[in-house]
Amino acid sequence: MRQLSSLLQGLARSMALGKERKEEEQGTVLRTSGTLWGEGSETFAAVWSRRGEKGTNQDCSVVWEGFGCQEDTIFCGIFDGHGQWGHYVSKAVRDSLPPSLLCRWQEAVALTSLIDGEKKLGDCQFDLWKQSYLAAAAAVDEELRRSHRLDAVNSGSTALSIVKKGDTMVIANVGDSRAVLGTMSDDGSIAAVQLTIDFKPNLPQEKARIVQCKGRVYCHDDEPGMHRVWLPDREAPGLAMSRAFGDYCVKDYGVISAPEVTQRRINARDQFVILATDGVWDVISNEEAVQIVAGTPDREKAAKRLVQCAVRAWRRKRRGYAVDDCSAICLFFHSPPS
Repeated sequence: MRQLSSLLQGLARSMALGKERKEEEQGTVLRTSGTLWGEGSETFAAVWSRRGEKGTNQDCSVVWEGFGCQEDTIFCGIFDGHGQWGHYVSKAVRDSLPPSLLCRWQEAVALTSLIDGEKKLGDCQFDLWKQSYLAAAAAVDEELRRSHRLDAVNSGSTALSIVKKGDTMVIANVGDSRAVLGTMSDDGSIAAVQLTIDFKPNLPQEKARIVQCKGRVYCHDDEPGMHRVWLPDREAPGLAMSRAFGDYCVKDYGVISAPEVTQRRINARDQFVILATDGVWDVISNEEAVQIVAGTPDREKAAKRLVQCAVRAWRRKRRGYAVDDCSAICLFFHSPPS
């Protein structure tokens, strides 16, 4: 009964706050590089983003402690824009997705608790999050499509986010950003566990959907291994992912905005999770990333150090290529000792 009471009290508080809620969000939401202590969720988040050499930084992020007025809940999201207006699209998704998700989750919780009671609510928490994520993503994508302020026909954004509530973490991914867990092995070393799939167009299931919708997937000769999505009758847009918000020029040809939603139960061995854009993962392996983060004495500098290592790796491994935007969130599950 305590869990149900807590959920409903959080719902009531968030609805009652009204206009004042924005002020509370400002005190608990981080939308820039920096750090955020989550006393209620017993977490510590370090965030860093660096503009690449292609122009405007199209990456952005958000960390929201006390998500839904629940003291033990934190939301983290990272968004990577692409196309001429990608930086506007990524920010629009960042600002719209968390409240849209929260609204749908609260409605689902209230409805389920009223109809089926506490036992049913406890048994179907993940299903509620999954359905809420799917509904929120669809609503945000439709909102972008109808927007008169943004041209998202040939621009779009990825969206990778997690909701950590107690010892449960729900992960939702649209695009090719990646979440990687750092966990302790039996021998005391840190190991990497990839939590998401990079939704590239050449993945069998993704390619099959795109081809079935008359889209095309192939590499240009000057980009071996770089599979892109193309229109049936034009050499455009060359999208390097199979799922994204925006990109309406290929939404009728198999590109979707539906997230893959999964769940992870956090145990005592799990130390942190890294959310990063493809600018990091293109040059840093999962194993390298967790070693970099675990080996940073000052947790406040963990994300910054990871991004700096990625920039150096770009210049070492990809000579002749412009460095991509690189962004990362490092969420530690246990607050550092004072």
